[in-house]
Amino acid sequence: MTEPVVESMAEVRSHLADVIDRARRDETPTIITRRGRQEAVVIDIAEYRRLRQLAESAEEAWLNRLADEAEAEGVEGAVSLEEMAAMLRSHHG
Repeated sequence: MTEPVVESMAEVRSHLADVIDRARRDETPTIITRRGRQEAVVIDIAEYRRLRQLAESAEEAWLNRLADEAEAEGVEGAVSLEEMAAMLRSHHG
């Protein structure tokens, strides 16, 4: 993946197909700004899926570590991995 290109919403709007092609073919993300603030990024769908998988794997590893630590400590009232995942999702939602 190459360094991202930074463009305003107006610039991206004028050549969206090129922005998508650049993300897909050249693996170059485009950071979209609005009123000078970075708001979003256009990346290739394969890269998006890879990043999602990494995030999910990291979250699962973290939850497993918490569950292992709680089990090792013998904490009374400990929750299951599924219950922890549900609590985490409710806090993110």
